[in-house]
This record gives sequence, structure tokens and C-alpha cells, in this order.
Amino acid sequence: MQSTFPQLLLKHASERPDAPAMREKIFGIWQTRSWQDMATLVAHVAGGLHLAGLQRGEHMVLIGSNRPRLYATMLAIQSLGAIPVPLYQDAAGPECVFPINNTGTRFAMVEDQEQVDKLLEIRAACPAIGHIYYDEPRGLRNYSETGLASLDSLIEAGKAFAASNPGFFKAEIAKAVETDVAAMFYTSGTTGNPKGVVHTHFTLLNRGKAAADFDHLGPNEDVLAYLPPAWIGQNIFSYAQWLACGYVVNCPESAATVTIDLKEVGPTYYFAPPRVFEGLLTSVMIRMEDAGALKRKMFHACMAVAKRVGPALMDGLPVSAIDRLKYMLGDFMVYGPLRNNLGLSRVKVAYTAGEAIGPDLFTFYRSIGINMKQLYGSTETAVFVCVQPDNQARADTVGVPLAGVEIKVAANGELMVKSPGLLKEYYKNPEATAEVLTADGWYHTGDAGFLDSEGHLKIIDRAKDVGRIMGGPNDGAMFAPKYVENKLKFFSHIKEVVALGDKREYACVMVNIDLDAVANWAERRNLPYAGYADLAQKPEVYGLIKDCVEQVNADLSRDAMLSGSQVSRFLVLHKELDADDGELTRTNKVRRGFIAEKYKPLVDALYGGKTEQYIETQVKFEDGRTGSINANLKIVDVKTFKPVKAAA
Repeated sequence: MQSTFPQLLLKHASERPDAPAMREKIFGIWQTRSWQDMATLVAHVAGGLHLAGLQRGEHMVLIGSNRPRLYATMLAIQSLGAIPVPLYQDAAGPECVFPINNTGTRFAMVEDQEQVDKLLEIRAACPAIGHIYYDEPRGLRNYSETGLASLDSLIEAGKAFAASNPGFFKAEIAKAVETDVAAMFYTSGTTGNPKGVVHTHFTLLNRGKAAADFDHLGPNEDVLAYLPPAWIGQNIFSYAQWLACGYVVNCPESAATVTIDLKEVGPTYYFAPPRVFEGLLTSVMIRMEDAGALKRKMFHACMAVAKRVGPALMDGLPVSAIDRLKYMLGDFMVYGPLRNNLGLSRVKVAYTAGEAIGPDLFTFYRSIGINMKQLYGSTETAVFVCVQPDNQARADTVGVPLAGVEIKVAANGELMVKSPGLLKEYYKNPEATAEVLTADGWYHTGDAGFLDSEGHLKIIDRAKDVGRIMGGPNDGAMFAPKYVENKLKFFSHIKEVVALGDKREYACVMVNIDLDAVANWAERRNLPYAGYADLAQKPEVYGLIKDCVEQVNADLSRDAMLSGSQVSRFLVLHKELDADDGELTRTNKVRRGFIAEKYKPLVDALYGGKTEQYIETQVKFEDGRTGSINANLKIVDVKTFKPVKAAA
């Protein structure tokens, strides 16, 4: 029985050696590797690592984009009984020090010169690192550091070893069992050092297989691997499910070509966080605003039909003949070309997760014929806890528990999960492990939510983030910052939001505008600006954002639980929130507590009744230099609405 990742690789290579396993775009041309090609490559990398001294149970760091040779190295590490530890390629050098030292890592495989420089920069702080292998040799010809070598040289050594030891590779793979540790993923570390989440072959493959069975996925799927491999979401979709199903994983040439490569691949199974879907929709709306009057009128007329009819058609509900005919016409003129332009014309299932998605954004994609669904999970649960069945996808839920999952709600409203996919432990952190895993196998998710009458899970917010308005007319009202933030982020002109209000008299928000969308809006109005900071403070832009906030307030007024979360005041930040400045995690989640402390003068001004506030902020540039940005930010009051009582 094939119960580990390398064993599944050998199974595919034996049963379908010539079938495509991975494709990689190189200099504009897609190159294909078959399952036999992958197995041979993995055997050679494993042989090279064995000769270099990688031991069973050791950890090996990988830093890079999605590449067949990176995934082959992961499989080679697992084939020797060692443990791959992927790290984020956009993390600064100091962010890598703790994971490397925490695991005592001696070996690292990186993508290119940038990552080599990063490790060499921190080498003095990571004394165990003795071997650094790189995939892309460009720019590294004259490097002569001890222990630095190309992946090609490792493969050549492994090839020679395999020739003289033909049974070694399969014998090493046979030693593993499903309960062995397969990989380790580090959390974002929003409140201190990141934690190493330990997963076994069983936990990852069990959840990957259960989700694949749920959506009837098989070897004929095409997947685009473009998100960081260090994020467990990408790892599940392009690694665990890849080996569980045997489908084809496509690796784009670079981050800059992802949109083009998406259209060329036309994936059948697609995953993206809400931010990506927001970006795609923003690009569509920008193009439509630049189109002629006739095209705009046709687009909006067809989208009105789609919004009314599309979701019902996706859910298999009855639709009148005339509405069906109108939708078919709209599909021919607008929806079909739009799906094709987005690269989603072949998608059978498009999942989104990581954060809640705005209901209007969710409805938009389903209305144009894309089977978008939500799932719920985390690094600690091997991603899949709840998934939405076809014909039961709703914007306000994250689906039903997947096979093998149990959910209960603790007395404080926190969701508890029992699942075959739960982490084994936090590495070298028994105290943290005990905080999240109970003696009888329940995992504390940290999320607040409940199962509705139809068995679908609804998430309100992070349990620790759900607060209360204190004082004023809404005293005691629930405050859910993430819910407010996501409703505002639906608007194409808003990129990021930080909501404040817990233990305060009213809610306020700090907004990041979407530079592309707002710049396009400004240019069409002949509104001059000298950069992000200048554009963000234009009175016209404040008017635009104020309108968005008031629309959200009107919507919140109709929610009995969250009407007290309406926003009373806002400001537009003078800079974009950035992971390099500590304001976002590497998975682009807002570090709300850090931001509230960093921008304390702005928070005080919002709640102190001021109409403007001067701020100076230190920023880190891409080349590592630091500088500062200062601005005088306006603060604006917005209209709130009386709660609308539900009809009897």
C-alpha cells in the first residue's frame, strides 16, 4: 500500500510512466516532465543528498518559487526519511534565522542568487548551515563560499551514486510509514516567534485525498502552482493532492507572468485567496470603465441578468425559459469571453480560503458561471475542515464538515475541531501544543462561529478579535473587525482595511486605497497626483472612500448582530501596508495589534475628535535600506444608520 509521498511517486511512475506530472514555463515555452522523469530526478537528488550526509529525521530548508526541481527536492528529502521545511521566498534574511536554528538545519536548497545572498547574509547567525544548493546559476559564477554548490552538481553526484547502487532509492523509501513526519510549516508568527507545525504523511495525504474525493478530482485535472510553497494551502493543492490524484501541476515562469500563464494553462482546479479574486475583478472593472459607452451599457445590462439568474443556474434551481435565454445570450456576449480572459473557462472547481470573501465578490464569480466555493481550515488542520458542496455554495458559510471531521462550539463560542488531519505537534514547543490540542483530541481553532440549521459552518471572526462596543448609543454591541474589513475590501478602490472599535464608543477604520484602481479613476477625471501618498489624501479620493464606507454602514444596519459595528470615522493611510514593515504577515493578513501600536497617534486622533493628524513612518525598501514617509492625514466622519428591524 502506498502511504507516503515518495511511495505514491513510485506508484504513478510505475503505472503511468509517460503521463505528464509537471509542466514548467521556461523562456516562454512550456516544458513537460513525465512521472518517470520526476521519479528519476528525485532518485538522483536523493542520492546526492545521501552522499552529502543528510540523515533520517533531519530537517532541510527550501526557499523558492514553485518549480519541478523544488518539488523533486522535497520528495528526495522525504525519500531519505528527512523532513522538508519550506520558507517564504519573500521573507527577509532575519526572518529565516529562527526556523533554521529551531530545526538545527544543516542543508538548504534555494532558487537563485537572491536567496543565496539571503542565507549568506545570516550564515553567521545560523552556524549549523553547511550546505547551500541553488537551482538557478545566473549571477553565481564567481561565488566561492564554503558549502555552496549548484543543484546540478548534486544531481550529477546522485546520478553516479544511483548507477552503482541501483536498489538504494527504493529501499530507503520502503523504510517509511504513514505516521512518519512528512513536512513542517511555520506559522506567520503574529505574536512572537513562528511555530513549526509538524505534519505526518498520513495527516496531509488523508485530507488531500478526502477533499479530492469530495470534488471528484482525478488524474486529468490541471492546476496552476503560483502561491508560495511555504504556505500549506499551496502545498496541499500542488503537492499532497498532486500525488494523491496524479494530476498535472503547472509552474508559471515568474510572478509577473502568472496572469498570462493562467490563460494559457486554463486550469480545471483552481485555488486563490480572496485578494487574488479581488485583483482579477478590479482589473476587469478598470478595463470596463475605459471601454466605450455601448460596451459599458451591454456589460452592465448582462451583469444585471447574471446577478439575478446566474447563482440559481449554478445551484441547479429552476429558472424561467426567458431568463435562461437571456443568460445564454449574456454568456455568448459577456460571461464566456470574460471567463476566457480571466483564464477560468475550464475551471470545474475554484476554491477560495484564507480569509472571508465579500458576498458581492463571491456572487460575481458564481453569476458568470464559475463554480467558486469556500473552504475552511488552517495550517494545523492540513487545510481541509469544511468545504462547500456543489449547488450549496453560499457567501455567508464555509461549507459542511469534510469526511472524518467533527465540530463543536465551546462555551465561549470558539470552534473546536477533531479531524484525521490535525497536526502532530508544534515543534519543540509542548506548551503551545497543549494550548491547542486537548487530551481527547480536540483542536482549538481560535475562531468564533457556529453550525447553522443546514449543517453549514459560519465564521464570525477570530475569537480573540471579536469585541464589544463600550459606551455611546451602541453600548454592548458585538464588534467583528474582520467582517467589517472584508465588506469594505469588496470595493475595487479599497485594497486593505484595519478596523478598530473593541472597548471603544464606536468603530473606526484605516484604509489603504488600491493604487491601480484609484489611479485609473483619477486619470479619467483629470485629477493630477504625485504618487500614492499624494493621491491618497486628495479630497476627491476621500469622497470616493466615504461613499464606500457609508454603503457598508447601510448594509450593516440590516444585520441584527453587527449593526453596532458601523464605522463612524475613517482615514486613508499615507502608505501601503507591507509585510516587510511588519504590518502584514507573509500570507498578507493584517497584524491589527501591531498596526494599532505603530500608528497610535492616528488611533488617538480618530477617537480624539481630530480632523487631521501628522504622522511620520519608517519604511523598509526592497534593497534593504530604510527611510521615512511623513504626511498630514485627514480624518472624516461618515453617516451611520439606525438598525433596521427584521420583518415579523
